[in-house]
Amino acid sequence: MRLLVLNGPSLNLVGEREPSVYGRETWSEIEDRLRLRAAHLGVELVFAQENGEGGLIDVLQRERRDVQGVILNPGAYTHYSYALRDAIAAVSLPVIEVHLSLPEAREPFRHRSVVASVCIGRIAGFGALSYDLALEAFVRRAAGPAEDGDTPR
Repeated sequence: MRLLVLNGPSLNLVGEREPSVYGRETWSEIEDRLRLRAAHLGVELVFAQENGEGGLIDVLQRERRDVQGVILNPGAYTHYSYALRDAIAAVSLPVIEVHLSLPEAREPFRHRSVVASVCIGRIAGFGALSYDLALEAFVRRAAGPAEDGDTPR
C-alpha cells in the first residue's frame, strides 16, 4: 500500500510554531518516525506539504493514481476551502482528515470542517500521534473486518 501524507499551511513549522498547541516534535522527527512505522507495516509513504491551497490540490491530483489513500492535515483550509473539499471528492481516494490539536476545543471558527464530508474519517487532538493513528487505520481498513466480526479494521 502507498499512502500520501499531505500537510497544509505552516505545518512545516511544527515544533517551532505554538508548541503549546502543536507540540515540540519537529515535522522532520514526525516524518522519520512515520517512515519507520510504515516500513514495519509494509506501507510506503509519500510526503508533501504546501502552504497554498492550489498547491495542495495540485499534489492531490498529481498523486491520485499512485496512492491508495491520503492522510491529510489541511491546516486552516479545513474550515473554509471548498476548492480543497471538491478536489478530495474529485480524486475518489479514501482520505483521513488529521489534526494535531482538537479544533473543537479551540476558537469557534475552527469548529467546522468543510472537508469532513468527503473524508472516511477524522483523527484529531492526539498531537503527532494523530498521524500514527491514521496510518494504523488505513492498514486495518485494508486488512478487512476482524476475525470476530465485531470490530472493523
